[in-house]
Amino acid sequence: MRFSKLRLKEELLKAIDDLGFEYPTPIQEKVIPEILDGYADLVGLAQTGTGKTAAFGLPMIQLVDFELRKLQGLVLCPTRELCLQITDDLNRYGKYTKGFRIAAVYGGASIREQIRQLKKGAQIVVATPGRMLDLLNRKALSLAGIKYAVLDEADEMLNMGFKEDIDAILNQTPSHKRTWLFSATMPAAAERLAGAYMSNPVQITLGSRNKVAENIEHTCYVINDKDRYQALKRLIDYVPDIFGLIFCRTRDETRVVAEKLMKDGYNAEALHGDLSQSQRNCVMGKFRAHTLQVLVATDVAARGLDVDDITHVINYNLPDEPERYTHRSGRTARAGKSGASVVLVNTREIARIKDLERHSDIRFHFAKIPEGRSICEKQLYALVDKMVRVDVNDQEIQEYLPPVYEALSSFSKEELIQRFVSTEFNRFLDYYRDAGNINAKVRKRDQPSHREKKLGKKKTQRFFINVGRLDKLREKAIARLVCDKAGIPSDKLGTIALKREFSFFDVEKSVAKKVLKSLKGTQFCGRKINARFAGPAKAG
Repeated sequence: MRFSKLRLKEELLKAIDDLGFEYPTPIQEKVIPEILDGYADLVGLAQTGTGKTAAFGLPMIQLVDFELRKLQGLVLCPTRELCLQITDDLNRYGKYTKGFRIAAVYGGASIREQIRQLKKGAQIVVATPGRMLDLLNRKALSLAGIKYAVLDEADEMLNMGFKEDIDAILNQTPSHKRTWLFSATMPAAAERLAGAYMSNPVQITLGSRNKVAENIEHTCYVINDKDRYQALKRLIDYVPDIFGLIFCRTRDETRVVAEKLMKDGYNAEALHGDLSQSQRNCVMGKFRAHTLQVLVATDVAARGLDVDDITHVINYNLPDEPERYTHRSGRTARAGKSGASVVLVNTREIARIKDLERHSDIRFHFAKIPEGRSICEKQLYALVDKMVRVDVNDQEIQEYLPPVYEALSSFSKEELIQRFVSTEFNRFLDYYRDAGNINAKVRKRDQPSHREKKLGKKKTQRFFINVGRLDKLREKAIARLVCDKAGIPSDKLGTIALKREFSFFDVEKSVAKKVLKSLKGTQFCGRKINARFAGPAKAG
């Protein structure tokens, strides 16, 4: 189906044509007619990079009355980068729409200038929750005329702790507005948000809920913590044409890793919250232009980083929550292309890989960090290929060649090749000459646990429990808690999935009600336990 079949206005179709788009993505094809034809709220679930901005942006521009210089459309998103990206996209879509005005409001920029933009009569505002709440508290704008509200990257806004801000903002919008929620994943908190502010929303899901794109290869490397940086360097060196995004857990780690890479001669820079807006713009501009080969970033800083052709996403550390892995890996394999998502784990973290597989419906391939000889071989062949493909401007170079021919005339063809290759290649030979094996020893991972074997294919019920790794909880503690309180044998208990602030566990369906009743009012280390069914029963 072409865009022209979606009954968009001519000025929108003209703008789309200018951008070179002819066919809508699957999420656009399903969402745009639903918004234009319907009156209901909508939940759209699709992986990062599938075109969600156009899915809500094009119909919003068509529905807003631009003859009125009054705020009618609100888009909330988690970061200033994403705020600016959405605003740029909507500006492109609305370039031929008469009277179109849009304002972006976000932290880290002059609030006075943003107020000035709003006073010009913007009909659509794109905002981060914190800055929007600040403007509302200053009475700088009113949301009383909002007809359409979008919660973009809703899961990430909740992960970043914006729940109270979102509540305060939406409570100032009319109850009769239409609300459209878009997300890559749909955790329980996002479902509760949809339940609180949406009325019987239409749900459109591309792929499975919380599932990553199918054209991504997921690879896990098990190393010792002391070798983590060396492993990263080997992975980068093994792919000479890498265009990669490396995720670290903290700002300090991001800065340290990027500084090490730059010191070691890599074309790398960092992106984190301590950079000024001008610094962030500079770094992101270089990465978008592909003049920067490797970007090291935190999860928050990378939101809104809309860059095509990223070949590898490298998880220097695992994310705290499985949903974040979906967002990270979604930075590659955009627009139907293929990509690679790599994780570095120590031996204690292997259990969390199973958790990621279960949550995101993926399968990791466990591989070995390349040895020095293999890396040198890859670099050599890449160098030769580069020499073969180089364009030679015969006319311009000709006048410089006579003295070069004379200087090299004493060398044979074989000697010339060796010397030219060595000019670029010697540093890899020197560095990896004595490089040893840095892969950690791991036990066989594919066998299910003893509990999982015993539960077999019986029907199970999944539980949510409000304690997790932050409570110093371990799987054995949950097993003891459940089995002792409910008086059930351990073979009735199945998979246990520890999260940062909460956990899940499965029990045989026949004892589910007994377990639920027994845990009511129970305490763990002085904290009251809140346990509830997390989903329908399923085969074990």
